[in-house]
Amino acid sequence: MNKEKMLKNQELIKNAYTAFNARDINAILQVMHPEVKWSKAWEGDYANGHDEVSAYWERQWKEIDPKVIPVGFHERENGTLAVEVDQLVKDLEGNILFDGKVIHVYIINDGLLQQMDIELS
Repeated sequence: MNKEKMLKNQELIKNAYTAFNARDINAILQVMHPEVKWSKAWEGDYANGHDEVSAYWERQWKEIDPKVIPVGFHERENGTLAVEVDQLVKDLEGNILFDGKVIHVYIINDGLLQQMDIELS
């Protein structure tokens, strides 16, 4: 991946996390492929497509309050983009459930998020 494309992908990711943390589903869906495959870490399996991703997040936000901030980017040999994130997850009363680093691995096609997987760092 050339430097320009890498910077563009980083900006795409940063904007998506900003929208996620603001609970702006519509803004995030605009940068997702219509047939996106999104890891449902909170429930297991994947959400496929915009409708399933929206429904997953709406369910999640009724139970927990996650905040995710990208802090590092690494292009892998297979073309995926590994994003190290600081993830703080609280219950709705403000109790911390998780506070640590996680790796989100993205496939980006034509400037859209095609797939996201999660790895523990």
